[in-house]
Amino acid sequence: MTLLELTQLAHVAATLYMVGLIWFVQIVHYPGFALVGGDAFVPYTREHVRRTGWVVGPPMLLEAATAVLLVVLLPTSPLAWTGLGLLALIWASTALLQVPAHSRLNEAHDAPIIDRLVRTNWLRTTAWTTRGLLALALLI
Repeated sequence: MTLLELTQLAHVAATLYMVGLIWFVQIVHYPGFALVGGDAFVPYTREHVRRTGWVVGPPMLLEAATAVLLVVLLPTSPLAWTGLGLLALIWASTALLQVPAHSRLNEAHDAPIIDRLVRTNWLRTTAWTTRGLLALALLI
């Protein structure tokens, strides 16, 4: 197996994992925040943040590393460059929108913040879904 083939397989695996995860988060997990109330909310959201890192950290790092490697190995591929651009958008959205929302929710239940979290997460859901299609197209 060549370096390119190995990179493509690792990339598609990490990306499709994240596609599945982001759809679960968008449809089930984030909307469920609104259902947790009272004294349970803050401990719940703090535990969410603590546990989520272990679930998303390694595949996100693998996805990023392989996305960069793909543009190095395929410097003229519009698919590789578009995928990397979408990944930059995802990371920016995470840092600028989702992380601050989670920080606010770690302090108190806030229905408008939960609504904003669900709404703004559509950006990541759409971008990751598109990345999944691009990653699969790179295998062809």
